[in-house]
Amino acid sequence: MAYIKVEDVIELFRPLSPEELARAKALIPVVEDTLYLEAEKIGKNLDVLSNNPRYMNVLKGVVVDIVARTLMTSTNSEPMIQYSEAALGYSASGTFLSPGGGIFIKKDELKKLGLRKQRRGAFELYGEMDQRADDLLMGSNRDWH
Repeated sequence: MAYIKVEDVIELFRPLSPEELARAKALIPVVEDTLYLEAEKIGKNLDVLSNNPRYMNVLKGVVVDIVARTLMTSTNSEPMIQYSEAALGYSASGTFLSPGGGIFIKKDELKKLGLRKQRRGAFELYGEMDQRADDLLMGSNRDWH
């Protein structure tokens, strides 16, 4: 199911050049499919979730953010968003927009959509403890008394 259109990117981001328009058309289904698979990993269905208008708006915002970030990543030069130089002792530093290039989805964006699997771990405080938790707390060497 196609959730987002190029018009959404233009409306929420900015007008696009013809090259960016073509890239955005190609990127949107890739980003949507990636999010769909992330949802499947934790047993959720984006088709069902997107029936909620509020969820759909958040989904639209996340997809547009990812597409915009990818569009801002230069394809013909270093994709830096910040660069600084110094003189005499010469120093240069920069911050990359997209580490490693390509499409990437931030953990916060997955959290926003409820697609981050929360890891839970616990052990019994009173009574029997899980052997692994006991080993972690007491160490695996139990020769002391």
